[in-house]
Amino acid sequence: MAPWTGLWGGRAGGEAYRGTPVVVKMDNPNWSISEISSPEDDDEEFLAAAGAGGGRRKGGRGKNAKQITWVLLLKAHRAAGCLASLASAAVALGAAARRRVADGRTDADADAGAVVAAGESPVLRSSFYAFIRAFLVLSMLLLAVELAAHLNGWNLAASALSIPIIGVESLYGSWLRFRAAYLAPLLQFLTDACVVLFLIQSADRLIQCLGCFYIKVKRIKPQLKSTALPDAEDPDAGYYPMVLVQIPMCNEKEVYQQSIAAVCNLDWPRSNFLVQVLDDSDDPTTQSLIREEVARWQQTGARILYRHRVLRDGYKAGNLKSAMSCSYVKDYEFVAIFDADFQPNPDFLKRTVPHFKDNDELGLVQARWSFVNKDENLLTRLQNINLCFHFEVEQQVNGIFLNFFGFNGTAGVWRIKALEDSGGWLERTTVEDMDIAVRAHLHGWKFIYLNDVECQCELPESYEAYRKQQHRWHSGPMQLFRLCIPDIIKSQISVWKKANLIFLFFLLRKLILPFYSFTLFCIILPMTMFVPEAELPDWVVCYIPALMSLLNILPSPKSFPFIIPYLLFENTMSVTKFNAMISGLFQLGSAYEWVVTKKSGRSSEGDLIALAVTPKELRHQKTGSAPDFDAIIKEQSGLKKDTKKKHNRIYKKELVLSLLLLTAAARSLLTKQGIHFYFLLFQGISFLLVGLDLIGEQVE
Repeated sequence: MAPWTGLWGGRAGGEAYRGTPVVVKMDNPNWSISEISSPEDDDEEFLAAAGAGGGRRKGGRGKNAKQITWVLLLKAHRAAGCLASLASAAVALGAAARRRVADGRTDADADAGAVVAAGESPVLRSSFYAFIRAFLVLSMLLLAVELAAHLNGWNLAASALSIPIIGVESLYGSWLRFRAAYLAPLLQFLTDACVVLFLIQSADRLIQCLGCFYIKVKRIKPQLKSTALPDAEDPDAGYYPMVLVQIPMCNEKEVYQQSIAAVCNLDWPRSNFLVQVLDDSDDPTTQSLIREEVARWQQTGARILYRHRVLRDGYKAGNLKSAMSCSYVKDYEFVAIFDADFQPNPDFLKRTVPHFKDNDELGLVQARWSFVNKDENLLTRLQNINLCFHFEVEQQVNGIFLNFFGFNGTAGVWRIKALEDSGGWLERTTVEDMDIAVRAHLHGWKFIYLNDVECQCELPESYEAYRKQQHRWHSGPMQLFRLCIPDIIKSQISVWKKANLIFLFFLLRKLILPFYSFTLFCIILPMTMFVPEAELPDWVVCYIPALMSLLNILPSPKSFPFIIPYLLFENTMSVTKFNAMISGLFQLGSAYEWVVTKKSGRSSEGDLIALAVTPKELRHQKTGSAPDFDAIIKEQSGLKKDTKKKHNRIYKKELVLSLLLLTAAARSLLTKQGIHFYFLLFQGISFLLVGLDLIGEQVE
């Protein structure tokens, strides 16, 4: 078809319309706009194009400038909208902070329903909020002063020192001499020691990333020793050993239905696997609901049992130990463990159990976790970054090169003989999964990690739940280290494996990391602002942490926009991790604290959606897991009066550190230490937001 061009324009009476003509070409059946002219084109070009009946011509500068102008205006409009939304969010954040402080519930409260903590009063809380607000305003003003000083070349420190101090000059000089002679050397020594630890841990992190890169390039993955999958002509001839599946749970009525449904729908001969629902709930209503769910699945033909302990000692380890003492366990060769919020895919056993065939040294096969609520809020996004690095790098590298890693407590399959040979489940720590993994490693058992086998689960959505989880995860390893160090030294494993366990697995990654992270960035850095004779280089404050954060975020590239919040939040969490490490190392009271991580039931919602889109011929398999909405509504209405209302808390340690960091930021302003100032300012704000519990799930 010959090109056709048309010009839209003109007025009544034959007068040409000086508007915006559009040239359309039809070189092919698709219609496309080739160019847009502007009213600023000169008259001769415009009339020549009209008289030629649609001859093609090139667009001029005026047309391109007009287009760019409109694009810039559109972007400016969008930017204004973003600024308005940010302003609205800032106002809402300030209002939430004011309500949080006025409410007065702190992490020291023994009861969530207590309105006022011991020794606090409404007047004191109001003054406390006013002090925080004034301090933030002062920090922002000091930031503006620092920018003005930089632009005008002012030297505020020299100006301040040049002011005569009448009557106190001698006292001030004595303080400077004492600070330089006694405080600075001690602080500098501690600084240098933490920097060395920081570099060692950073080198370990870099080596792990290089190992992961090597695995990706060479496409290394665990291989089956022999063909274990069933023959297409004879499916019954496959490798289907007896598997025991355990679901330990405790007061988790939000997620029990979909976990039981997922396990009962595993693609494995029903005669060859048995499900144990190990319910440690102390709530009679929850016990009844779980027991009824198990009964419904039993009616569909599933081999599933309900167990409830009378004596609930030893937390999860005691629950698993009690279940393994059943007489029928001797008939099973392997045990798969799934926590209450985990949903294995139907082919989970087919992709994990075959690795045990003809591999008698293999004791554990661990699968990767994936998260159904990783995009729920900022807190879950930051957790996803950490756990993606843990599974993609730490677990995979250790599994490929060492055949050892810490068992994650769930989404794994154990050889029962390996558990028995290692002494079984022990209740001596709050990290029973790491305990059994270390003891199995000392007895010579090997582990395999499958990065391509995922099991869905749920992340804590509130800071309170995440904080308690992290406390348990960092106090338990120090408990375990104290208990198993003699066994490691006396074991028959190689010297390299002993060194890996002691120096890398425990000391470097469980003790040194939280120690230097808290000491270096939360204590030493602000103190160097008040004792300027002790120096902390810029590369320690900024460049190396930024590089380490970049390495951490590589396994989850979609999280790259959150790299700065991730760096700040990890330093903020160092307070909790350091406190947990100390309590576990010195056997303090909180070392034995075990709080079940609160679930929101996001995975349950995903299960219902999957059920809605499942083909009709497959729905009968999940009939037992479909919830009775009428019963749930009645149950919730009946328990409404007994349900405790949730509240966001104030965390005192984080608030105290936020004030220290912000004060140090103000002090660094006077000496024009740019990188230190910005780091201290934003880190102080990060501590302030976390201290007021303004991250994660918000409860009105």
